[in-house]
Amino acid sequence: MNQFEPILSEETMYYHYGKLYQNYKDQFYNLVGDGVNPLEAVLKIDQFPIEKRGSILNSAGGVLNHELYFEEINKNGRHQPSNSLEEAIVKKYGSFENFKQEFQKVARYLVGSGYTFLVLNSKKELDIVNMSNQETPYLYDMLPIMNIDLWEHAYYLDYKTERDQYINAFFDLIDFDVIEKRYDKATKTA
Repeated sequence: MNQFEPILSEETMYYHYGKLYQNYKDQFYNLVGDGVNPLEAVLKIDQFPIEKRGSILNSAGGVLNHELYFEEINKNGRHQPSNSLEEAIVKKYGSFENFKQEFQKVARYLVGSGYTFLVLNSKKELDIVNMSNQETPYLYDMLPIMNIDLWEHAYYLDYKTERDQYINAFFDLIDFDVIEKRYDKATKTA
C-alpha cells in the first residue's frame, strides 16, 4: 500500500484501510446480516428496529464514505476533470482552480471529524457540503461524487496537526476518471 507515498504513508493506509474500514464493515454486517448492503440499509433505515438505527447508520456510513474515498484515490490517476464534469464545475465555480479552492475552503470549515463531499444535490447541481462523523449525503437526497476523509485517522500519522497540508495534497491523489464516472451515473439517475 505504499503507492500513495509521499502523500499518504503505507502505515496510514494499513490502519485506515486494513483496520478501520474493515471494522466498519464487520460492525455493519454484524448488525444487519449478510443479505443487506450499506446503501440499502441507509435508504430503508425505517425497516430496522429503532434501537439499532443509530448504529446501523454509523456503520453503513462508515462503509459507504470509506469506499467512496478509497475508490477515488490514485496517485497515478488523472488529477483534473474533463468532459461533462469539467463543464459542470466551470459552470458552477468558474474554473477548476476556483472549485479546488472552494472545496479546500469548505473542508477547512469542518469542525471535528467527518467528510467534505462534492455532491449532486436534489436540483441536479454540484454542491460542496460537510458531513459530521459518518453521515452520508444519501440521507439528504444528495448523490456523492467525491469526498475527502477528515477524520484524524486519515492524515494524523503523516501530517500531525497540519490538516491543511493534507487537504492541499488531497488533489494530488484524486483520480478524476473515477469521479467523472460517478458524476455521469449520478446525472443519469438523479
